[in-house]
Amino acid sequence: MAITMSSSAAQRVQTFLTSRGKGIGLRLGVKTSGCSGMAYVLEFVDELHDEDRVFEDKGVKVIVDEKSLVYLDGTELDFVKEGLNEGFKFNNPNVTGECGCGESFNV
Repeated sequence: MAITMSSSAAQRVQTFLTSRGKGIGLRLGVKTSGCSGMAYVLEFVDELHDEDRVFEDKGVKVIVDEKSLVYLDGTELDFVKEGLNEGFKFNNPNVTGECGCGESFNV
């Protein structure tokens, strides 16, 4: 089981953590939401919970809870710029379908 990050995503997270002034890493999770059933959750982590698994890639810790890991195993977090838009992109091999707006997915 693994979660990885592209170089651009790792650099972006490190920049956010530095400007924030605290935090041990980035939490990646899923929640029930949206048209297709599941949505991604990204948040900074200041302390770990018992159910957390920690993955480290390119010097950045990615924290995933056990329930989310089932849906996220093998995912690569990327940071992309497309025209004037920029943001994190999830390259998740477990996704079988996404809604039209790209905000939610199913497995």
